[in-house]
Amino acid sequence: MSAPKKVVLAYSGGLDTSIILKWLQTEYGCEVITYTADLGQGEELEPARAKALMLGIKEENIHILDVREEFVKDFVFPMFRANALYEGLYLLGTSIARPLISKHLVEIAHKHGADAVAHGATGKGNDQVRFELSALALDPSIRVIAPWREWDLTSRTKLLEFAEANQIPIAKNKRGEAPFSVDANLLHTSSEGTVLEDPGVEAPDYVAQRIVQVEDAPDTPEFIEVTFEKGDAVAINGEAMSPATILTKLNEYGAKHGIGMLDFVENRFVGMKSRGVYETPGGTILLEAHRGIEQITLDSGAGHLKDSIMPRYAELIYNGFWFSPEREALQALIDKTQEYVTGTVRLKLYKGVARTVARWSDYSLYSEKHVTFEEDAGAYDQKDAAGFIRLNALRLKLIATRNARVADKG
Repeated sequence: MSAPKKVVLAYSGGLDTSIILKWLQTEYGCEVITYTADLGQGEELEPARAKALMLGIKEENIHILDVREEFVKDFVFPMFRANALYEGLYLLGTSIARPLISKHLVEIAHKHGADAVAHGATGKGNDQVRFELSALALDPSIRVIAPWREWDLTSRTKLLEFAEANQIPIAKNKRGEAPFSVDANLLHTSSEGTVLEDPGVEAPDYVAQRIVQVEDAPDTPEFIEVTFEKGDAVAINGEAMSPATILTKLNEYGAKHGIGMLDFVENRFVGMKSRGVYETPGGTILLEAHRGIEQITLDSGAGHLKDSIMPRYAELIYNGFWFSPEREALQALIDKTQEYVTGTVRLKLYKGVARTVARWSDYSLYSEKHVTFEEDAGAYDQKDAAGFIRLNALRLKLIATRNARVADKG
């Protein structure tokens, strides 16, 4: 395959992607364009621009985009309408960011007439799959370069030697083995590797990046109210906010109260198991609140159907199929169920737990006159239950009769 002429690199400004930037230049002799996404990772991104300039990238070829609102509105919120959890626990914080990054990689490639995009994901993880499936779904002719699958820089020592040989600055804490690897965005922070690789050893307290330890959380509970419109959060405590602002505020509440820490051994798409520590403070609150408003506004048939497809939907996102027709089809079904998921939920935040304590809506299906233990003024005739039970018991009675008959013959 001929060498690419222009490559758009997903660039964080860190050591690994800086090495990749220089490697692309030296290996292929190509022009490199950098794309750095502000996903709310909580760090200054302008140093990435300075480092790219230092490594010879033209100013017009450096792209740093604030995509926080797009991330929450078009990716996080649709996912939360589904109450998506991978393997019943993981809120998919890393997974959901990758299709957005890929989307902009492809758009920038088109803008510059680039013939390839590149990423810094390793050949062992899920992100390589997510980046590449997304890019190819958006542009089937785009070439994707994954240096970790091509180069011979197979150890931290070799990476550092390459960096030093090419005058790439090395942060002092990168000399030697880092305690763990961190990926962050507005939805979550994930920590993996080294000190976390043995699932039989408890994660050290210092692994936590944004959430206080439960033992250090306030001894007094805090109550908040989250308002939804058609399945999406639109206000906190009566104050309307943008999607990214809502998630930012929920993150503050969750971090303060020690909410959203998960120590998880998951099944990667490539076949191996991995252990990570995930911090999703705002997302954990949002999931609880969304479940709370669905309890009174969502019909049982629609709700149970949505719950039944949720594992498949979550798996699609985890495996990198955000832009697949099956994810879009499931999304259409999920979004239809959210038509009347509008109202307000009150939550109690205390010592690592977000718990729904009240919920109300103009679209509520809850009928107190039907469910009351007091006089219901004829709203419900309890005698109707007898025929209902007899009809539902009929097939069970026929099965039991058949089994008894067969047993007698035996």
